Amino acid sequence: MKRLTFSLISLLTVFTFMACSDGLDNIEYNRNSDIVVTIPEITATTGTSLTVTSSVTGNVNQVVKKGFCYSANAQNPTIKDNVVDADEDFNATISGLTGNTSYYIRAYAYSNSRYTYSDVLTATTESLSLDEQLKNYVAPAYVDNYVDIASWDQRHEWNLANVHDPTVMLAEDGYYYMYQTDASYGNAHTAGGHFHGRRSKDLVNWEYLGGVMPSLPGWVIPKLNEIRSEMGLSEVSPETADFGYWAPCARKVRNGLYRMYYSIVCPGYLDGANSWGERAFIGLLENSNPADNNGWEDKGYVITNASDKGLNFHIRPDNWANCYYKWNAIDPSYLIDNDGKHYLIYGSWHSGIAALEVNAETGKPLNTLPVPWGTGEEIAAYGSLIATREMGNRWQASEGPEVIYNAATGYYYLFMAYDALEVPYNTRVCRSQNIYGPYLGIDGTNLTETGGEMLPIVTHPYKFNNSHGWVGIAHCAVFDDGNGNWYYASQGRFPENVGGNTYSNALMMGQVRSIRWNSQGWPVVMPERYGAVPQIAIMEDELIGNWEHIDLSYSYGKQKESSNMTLAADHTITDGTWKGGTWSYDAEKQILTANGVELCLQREADWEANPRTHTIVYAGYTNSKTYWGKKTK
Repeated sequence: MKRLTFSLISLLTVFTFMACSDGLDNIEYNRNSDIVVTIPEITATTGTSLTVTSSVTGNVNQVVKKGFCYSANAQNPTIKDNVVDADEDFNATISGLTGNTSYYIRAYAYSNSRYTYSDVLTATTESLSLDEQLKNYVAPAYVDNYVDIASWDQRHEWNLANVHDPTVMLAEDGYYYMYQTDASYGNAHTAGGHFHGRRSKDLVNWEYLGGVMPSLPGWVIPKLNEIRSEMGLSEVSPETADFGYWAPCARKVRNGLYRMYYSIVCPGYLDGANSWGERAFIGLLENSNPADNNGWEDKGYVITNASDKGLNFHIRPDNWANCYYKWNAIDPSYLIDNDGKHYLIYGSWHSGIAALEVNAETGKPLNTLPVPWGTGEEIAAYGSLIATREMGNRWQASEGPEVIYNAATGYYYLFMAYDALEVPYNTRVCRSQNIYGPYLGIDGTNLTETGGEMLPIVTHPYKFNNSHGWVGIAHCAVFDDGNGNWYYASQGRFPENVGGNTYSNALMMGQVRSIRWNSQGWPVVMPERYGAVPQIAIMEDELIGNWEHIDLSYSYGKQKESSNMTLAADHTITDGTWKGGTWSYDAEKQILTANGVELCLQREADWEANPRTHTIVYAGYTNSKTYWGKKTK
């Protein structure tokens, strides 16, 4: 059970406090009045390198080191970004760059225990042909086992380390902004605020920004006691450190307006140990410019848990089947529809997932909400059921809804996280032609009207060769780049006891994957993480040879491991589960059909290779099974 599981690993994976804005401590980067460093100049450019020069004047005898710092993301790079040393004449070549990409570059000189920086130069590498780009491809180099950099004072090196329940949006400045649940390995975020942010231009290199909420919003405890008073309960004064900060959802509303819905879970019980647990709230933040991480303004209360049991809340907190609340005010998702209407989708672990329309101007519920208890009819304003794992079940392991609309297919897609988060966590998807449903699975199951197991499986614990694999891959964000390319982001956890680390399962790496859409309009998520591999056409002869094939069908808590599959030049399958079958390839659509199963192909990074490189991967469905695979040498 997800929410109970969080308490069991609270010593390592915790909900903690982060500063409203982040500052990198311990090193001062002051200008040295004794010297001046000139802005760099470009002397040579290729598709993968920039040659730069600069100069320093003043008391140059005290300069002990010179160089250039650069970044594709940070607009004022420092030595904590990428660095290359300069020669005696203050020249250097920055290599290993991406073609047709802009970089921010500053020269620096070190003297008298201080760094002096030049102003910023922006320079762009030359364009490369796709073939040249693939030949020169350099895979991401950041570490997955981030124990050595997990602490707060190493946060500038995190990239996608310490990510949990991410939400991602593309802003008007061209950056993707990611925000998340308050969770980190070894309690790294203590005293750092809430809903930590980072941003990226390329979905590979992420700049840490800090928390967007410095402390518990002032409205929370008063609103809690207002509701308690209306219920005939006494006021409470819980410690602010005991509140939970979960699962934000950030969206661009329009240029100059961004919204972030967030969950705050209140500690304690309604009326002592023999009553049901306290409620949760969904609140709202707004910002005109997410580049200003301090600019998120709290707009207050949106919605809370609603019960169809009136005031009959004296239910033992372990009596899950008789849960007091119908709707649980956590895990918001926010959709702006084609007709201009706005919707909030929320709810986890109780009766199912609810949707309600919100006011486009305020982001608050369109209709006035009654008190959050009564009969089912009396609390109808709190939302309509759109999906449930089991009709009538008050405590079901499904959570983290994410709803998107794909105009190319004409469907709304509801992605869900299933099961306990440590290892079994897996992602499902269903779809509908109406925001309120009915949502159907790939096998025809009506998740809105009858409930049931949602299929297909989108992600699941897995393991390719030469790796420990990943588990706990769910609670996703789904987003696009505005050009028809879609992506899936979530955390992935290390399995238990990796490398003798008793707490390895609390290592949570943010993971971004590409989404392809199959011929039936279902999203398939690529098995390897996104690494900005150039997408040159895949030729049929590249498919001949050995593959690692994974039957990703559901198996609770089990890592599905790869087996060998061989595609022969005569279009037969000569090894593996599908041995004796045949294969064919549609090069225009990049669809491999193997043993009758349609598999979407894509070039992606091979994260298990040493050194990392690029490869070809596939993902596909039947009505009941999911398959992942990658080409091996």
